[in-house]
Amino acid sequence: MIERDDVRAAVSSGLLSEKQAADLIALSDSRRGARENLDPGDEPFELFKGFNEIFIVIGLIILAFGWSGVVTLALGDEIIDLKRYAIMVTGAGAVLLWLLSEYFIRKRRMVAPAIALSVMFAGNAAFGFIAAMTQPFMIAQNDFSSVPLPLALATVALLVYWWRFRVPFAMAMIAVGLFVIAIVFTASRGGEVEEISDLFLLSAGGPFAWITLALGVVVFAVAMTFDMSDPHRVTRRSANGFWLHVVAAPALVNTLALSLLDRDTGGANAILFGVLMLFAVVAIVIDRRSFLIAAIGYIVALAATVFDGDGAALTVLILGIVLLLLGAFWERIRARILRVMPGFVPLHRLPPSQA
Repeated sequence: MIERDDVRAAVSSGLLSEKQAADLIALSDSRRGARENLDPGDEPFELFKGFNEIFIVIGLIILAFGWSGVVTLALGDEIIDLKRYAIMVTGAGAVLLWLLSEYFIRKRRMVAPAIALSVMFAGNAAFGFIAAMTQPFMIAQNDFSSVPLPLALATVALLVYWWRFRVPFAMAMIAVGLFVIAIVFTASRGGEVEEISDLFLLSAGGPFAWITLALGVVVFAVAMTFDMSDPHRVTRRSANGFWLHVVAAPALVNTLALSLLDRDTGGANAILFGVLMLFAVVAIVIDRRSFLIAAIGYIVALAATVFDGDGAALTVLILGIVLLLLGAFWERIRARILRVMPGFVPLHRLPPSQA
């Protein structure tokens, strides 16, 4: 094991420059910080590093409410129309949020404030573009044709924000933004969503389920690109993949599974179980519990609120048992599955087995 004294000796001897040594130490600290408290094979997951980050997030939320109130009072009678107000307030808000992000994200490397600031930046951009570019009277008449463009611009603004600050949670919001844009655009062109299940049921007759399925495939592919670029899960690329899997799972898995669950027959539930087991194998191979739990958790939620029937209840019971077994023996199961994987599967770009 190479220690810091060895690195200093390498600098003294000329083998490494001071910059190379600093970069090497930073990489080592990042790898150790990401995995030192994890069991072998576990997924790194971090929402905050300490209570001080929660303290700062609360401060940011209070600041946001105070900001909106003070700006409204300061403008007073100058608020002639919503568009002008939106441009002034959201423009100033975007500058403030950007400066706060420079300090708390790029300088302090905080996790929870990064999530909060990215959510605020996305909400600020969406409000600004929608208020400045949409037609309220058209929306009141269920005409949403003016909404997709400002939503797309807000998503682009969030993409620029992610490019600067590389907040993994922002990548998930970008994916959600693409889903919303596609759904709203389709709705504005004559598509109708009578029930929430129409968004996921291929049998609903509309295009929404196919849209969510296609976007789910795209988001999953992007998530795998991030994952395979960091198989040891020690950088923010892996964190980007984590949040994208959380978004992709409900769209990708649930579209197929809920279409089967809607039939409420014994054969359909058997096929549903088989489909979920197939996706469970995929989740195990790519070593992403987040992908599987997001998919199954969403199925359980919708099965309990949207669908009825003894078959659905039995399926939920079986899924709970399966999840417990996978949680207890994940690494052993994964090691055995990886041994029988065909040669075209790029195992060298996936997390190595720890069993």
